Amino acid sequence: MIEFQHVTKKYGKDIIAVDDVTFKIAAKEFVALVGPSGAGKSTLIKMLIREEEPSSGRILVADRDIFQLKERELPYYRRKVGVVFQDFKLLSRKTVYENVAFALEVAGVLPGVIKKRVDEMLTLVGLENRASALAEELSGGEKQRVSIARALVHEPKLLIADEPTGNLDPVNSWEIIELLFKINKQGTIVLLATHDKEIVDAIHKRVITMKEGKVISDKEDGKYIL
Repeated sequence: MIEFQHVTKKYGKDIIAVDDVTFKIAAKEFVALVGPSGAGKSTLIKMLIREEEPSSGRILVADRDIFQLKERELPYYRRKVGVVFQDFKLLSRKTVYENVAFALEVAGVLPGVIKKRVDEMLTLVGLENRASALAEELSGGEKQRVSIARALVHEPKLLIADEPTGNLDPVNSWEIIELLFKINKQGTIVLLATHDKEIVDAIHKRVITMKEGKVISDKEDGKYIL
């Protein structure tokens, strides 16, 4: 489903953020991407969502080089890749419902379809009773659930969770991880980028470890080795 083929990303002549990275992620996998700050995780994610372009190598999704996609194909591609961030990126003066619906409205989806999809996603993340609450009124855990609902509203094939528990307490962190498991079991690939050693060691999933731009370990049922 996803394949990095000898991908390198350089900034200028001297900075190598990602260095000859090669790996595959199969359909329905749950993968943890770990490594210290500056390891290259964020750059790798930015390339996968086409915010950055590799200096060399190829990134394939469903057997297509995503940097060969035409401009008109990009919005469709990006709708099939959901992204959840550490800082939520919600519209604070809009309601829970409006935050999730907005992702569909900008894509021109019909109102009846929007209501059906938003209701489904809020039920999935356990916020069906908070639809009318303003985003600024929510707890951190609730905000992250809204962020996940918004990322899933286009039914993506891949969900990238970039430090989704970074601003949460341990209880809320584990609730978010359980939600990611639930989403993965429904068939969505989950790529979890995290610094949380306790979570990585406990979930018994594949772990790809990066350091200084390189993949130094890739193990099934892996551990946080740094």
